[in-house]
Amino acid sequence: MSSSSTEGAPPVSRKVIGLAVAGAVGGFLFGFDSSVVNGAVDAMADEFVMSEALTGFAVAVALLGCAAGAYFAGKIADRYGRIPAMKIGALLFLVSAIGTGLAFSVWDLIFWRLVGGLGIGLASVIAPAYISEISPRHVRGRLASLQQLAITTGIFAALLSDAVLANSAGGAGGTLWLGIEAWRWMFIACAVPAAVYGWIAYRLPESPHFLVLNGKEDQARTIFNKLIPGDDIERHIREIRESIQQEKLSTKKGSLRGNRFGLLPVVWIGIILSVLQQFVGINVIFYYSTTLWKAVGFQEKDSLTISVATSVTNILVTLVAIALVDRIGRRPILLTGSIGMAVSLGVMALAFSSATGSGSEITLPGAWGPVALVAANVFVISFGASWGPLVWVLLGEIFPSRIRARALGLAAAAQWIANFAITLSFPVMAAGSLPLTYAMYAAFAAASFFFVMFKVPETNGMSLEQAETLFVPKGAPVAPLPVASDESK
Repeated sequence: MSSSSTEGAPPVSRKVIGLAVAGAVGGFLFGFDSSVVNGAVDAMADEFVMSEALTGFAVAVALLGCAAGAYFAGKIADRYGRIPAMKIGALLFLVSAIGTGLAFSVWDLIFWRLVGGLGIGLASVIAPAYISEISPRHVRGRLASLQQLAITTGIFAALLSDAVLANSAGGAGGTLWLGIEAWRWMFIACAVPAAVYGWIAYRLPESPHFLVLNGKEDQARTIFNKLIPGDDIERHIREIRESIQQEKLSTKKGSLRGNRFGLLPVVWIGIILSVLQQFVGINVIFYYSTTLWKAVGFQEKDSLTISVATSVTNILVTLVAIALVDRIGRRPILLTGSIGMAVSLGVMALAFSSATGSGSEITLPGAWGPVALVAANVFVISFGASWGPLVWVLLGEIFPSRIRARALGLAAAAQWIANFAITLSFPVMAAGSLPLTYAMYAAFAAASFFFVMFKVPETNGMSLEQAETLFVPKGAPVAPLPVASDESK
C-alpha cells in the first residue's frame, strides 16, 4: 500500500476522533490496572507474609481474570451491546480498586485482583471492537491504534503514580493519608479512571454495526449521520447488511465453529496473532526488568525510575506506529517489527550467555552489560512500534461482523492466557538459563515474521466488510460487495 492511501480522503470529524479517544479509555484502565501492582508487590508481600510462590500467584491471578473477562466480553457485547459491556467493565474496575486497596487478607486480595482482571479482559475486547466499528476506513488503523496508545499511557500513569506515592510515604509500605499505606493507595488510585470510564460509557452512542446486526437500521443511520456527515450512509448500511448475509451463507449464525481444529480459520489467525504478541516476552521487560538493570550496573532503587522511562519510550514509539499504520500498511510494519524483535532478543541471549553469578547476583562482564541494555530497549521499540498496537488493529478488523465481538473475545482470552504462561514461567526458566529463555523468545519473534508473511494479508484502506473477505477460505460462498470508492484506494 503506497503512502498515498489516505490522499484525497474526506476529513475525519472531531466527533469520530472524540468517540475513538473515549472508547480507548478502556485501554488506559487496562494498562493502569495491570501495571499498578509493580510498585506495590514487595510491600504487599510483607503485609500478608506471602511466600514467593503465593506472591507470584497474587500478581498473575489477575491475568486469569483477564482471560475469563475477555472470553465473556464477546457474549455480553453481542447480546446486550458494546456500551453495556463497557459499563460492566467500569463497575468491575471500580469495586476491584477499592476492594484491593482495603484488602484484609491474602485471599481477599487475590479475589479482588481476579475481579479487576475480569474488568481488564472486558476492556481489552470492547475498546478495539468499538473503535473499529465507528471509524472511517481510511483512518481506522490510526484510530484503532489508540487502544495501544491508551494502554501504554495507562502503564506510564500507573508506574508514575506508584513512584510518587512511594516517595511521598518514604516507601511503598509507609503510611499516607487516613493512616492507609502507600501500596494500598496505589490500588485505590485506579478508582478515579474507573469512574471516568463509567461516566464516558453513559455518554457514548452504540456501535452502528451492532445496531444493524439487531435490525435497528434507523438508529444506525442516525449515528452514521453524526459520525460521517455527507458520506454515503446507505453504502455503509448496505455493506454491513451484505456482510451479515455472507456469514449466513458460509456458517451458522454467530458461530465460531469451523473445519480447522473446530474453529474458523480466521479465528485461528486472530488467536495466533494474540499468542505470538505475548510469546515474544514483552512483559518480561515490564514485570521482571530488575535483574536486567542490576546486571548492567544500576542500583535496585533506580529500577522503578527506569521502568517509567521505558514506559515513556513505549508511548513515543506507539505514536510512530499510529502515524504510519494507514500510510504504509499493516504488513510492512509487522514484518519490520518481527525482524527488530528477533535480532534484539538474539543479542540479549548472546549477552547473557557471558553472564557470571546466578539469581539476583548475576552480572555481565565488559561491554556485554551496555549491549544487553541497548538490545532490551531496541526490543521495546520494535514491539511498541509494531506488534503492540497493530495486533489490536487487526483483531478489530479481520473478523466478520456477526462474530466480531465473540471472536475478538476468544483471541483476547488466548492473549491473556499466553501472558499468564510467560509471566509465571519466566522466573523458573530464568533460574535455569537466561540465554535459553531469551533465545526462545527470539525464536517466537522469528516465527511471527513468517506467520505474517504467509498468513496475514494487507487490510489497509478497506472497509471492515471488505477486509474480512480476505480471510474467507477458497471455495466458500461470498456475497458481492460494493465497488470500493476513491477513499479506499
